[in-house]
Amino acid sequence: MSRTVVVEVVTVADQLKDGYDVAVAGGGAAGLSGALMLARSLRSVAVIDAGAPRNAAATGVHGFLSRDGIPPAELLERGRAEVRGYGGHVVSGEVSSVARADDRFTVTLADGRSTRARRLLVATGLVDELPDIPGLRARWGRDVVHCPYCHGWEIRGQAIGVLATGPLSVHQALLFSQLSDDVTFFSHAMAPSGEQAGELAARGIRVIAGQVAALEIAGDRLAGVRLSDGRLVGRDALAVSPRAAVRAGFLAPLGLAAAAHPVGEHIPSEPGGRSAVPGVWVAGNVTDPAAQVGSAAAAGAFAGAHINADLVAEETSQAVAASALRASWRHDTSATASAGRES
Repeated sequence: MSRTVVVEVVTVADQLKDGYDVAVAGGGAAGLSGALMLARSLRSVAVIDAGAPRNAAATGVHGFLSRDGIPPAELLERGRAEVRGYGGHVVSGEVSSVARADDRFTVTLADGRSTRARRLLVATGLVDELPDIPGLRARWGRDVVHCPYCHGWEIRGQAIGVLATGPLSVHQALLFSQLSDDVTFFSHAMAPSGEQAGELAARGIRVIAGQVAALEIAGDRLAGVRLSDGRLVGRDALAVSPRAAVRAGFLAPLGLAAAAHPVGEHIPSEPGGRSAVPGVWVAGNVTDPAAQVGSAAAAGAFAGAHINADLVAEETSQAVAASALRASWRHDTSATASAGRES
């Protein structure tokens, strides 16, 4: 009996209606939080989720108060249930294009379905573009990590390597040195400057020059880093700063394109998530690549509140105009009736 109920709920939730107050592209922490705020404000809202969260490889979400260590999939499952509990729709699918006509956006999915919405919240996140080093991608989210706040506690005290991929790699190494006395900086794509070398030395971080050729794996664990000259440097974990590539190409027809960011690219926005295109808000990693789950969720909720306020302002303006029109009509009717009586 319970199995039948679950199937019915999912079927209804996956139906895409013709129109909503707000369409949310992306069903991660930011998108679901925005949808939750909107649904609780009695707005009709649909979350369109491609099912490819950035943190899918991680075993747990960390630094999120009251939910520390929760598996990413479980967090999203709870979020979807909460949105649906307030009448919001959560639809599986990928947004392929967005067009604007008059005061509505037409949102088209890759499978051909479409819907219309008065406002659009984009929370599609980003893709981490990793260095093309054999063995690295397979360990991503396990013993190849990027954020000391997301993964640092789990690898504290271990032999940690930091792979230089850009200007922020030295800063990354300094942060990880707070968590271990054994940190090695692999210059790989970027040798540290004189000042940076002094900072690394002051923190006891060893610098190894040369290209990294591959990662050595033993017993389903990272064993070390193999250099192009054949040297093997034993490491338990490796920190990497990937390039952030946003998943928002469908916004280009609206005139909204990604801009450069220190770690890759992002969609610029004002505080509250308002983008340069009227009616479009952005939240989470698509606009802030460094946002963790907690801050992405907060940004999504903040954007949802701003969207609701924007809709209220629009509806109030329309109500004022309609009221003035009715008052004018009553005045004209009264004047006509008065003139008729006088004649």
